[in-house]
Amino acid sequence: MPALSPALRRGATRPIRAGFTLIEILVVIVVIAILATLVAPNIFQHVGAAKDATAKSQIEMLSAALDAYRLDNGRYPTTEQGLNALWEKPTIDPPSNWRGPYLRKPVPPDPWGKAYMYTFPGQQNTLGFDLLTYGADGKPGGDGEDADIVSWQ
Repeated sequence: MPALSPALRRGATRPIRAGFTLIEILVVIVVIAILATLVAPNIFQHVGAAKDATAKSQIEMLSAALDAYRLDNGRYPTTEQGLNALWEKPTIDPPSNWRGPYLRKPVPPDPWGKAYMYTFPGQQNTLGFDLLTYGADGKPGGDGEDADIVSWQ
């Protein structure tokens, strides 16, 4: 049997440490704050590019649905019928050969929560349609995340 130390022979026990000290918690908070200031700008700079890519993808998807509509009905939906004609049979000048819906879900808003702008016949594409979003600012023109995303480019 091993020999016991004098402190243990007398019944003395060491106090059990529970929890964290205030200094330890503050150090962890400071480290997390430093990491957040370094990482957050890198993450948020890609959000704008992701929204642009989403808008381009949605415009392509809507353009394909508009082409399918035209194949069935002989023309694209009018500006008044709008993109909703891809989801529900138009009540304004209803086409006789509508075989929709041409989308799996209702027409989505653009990534910034605004409706896509659709005109037929288009001003830029006079033989077809114009489909666009004005980007984050909702105004024509702009750069970066505020740039227009259009179907004809």
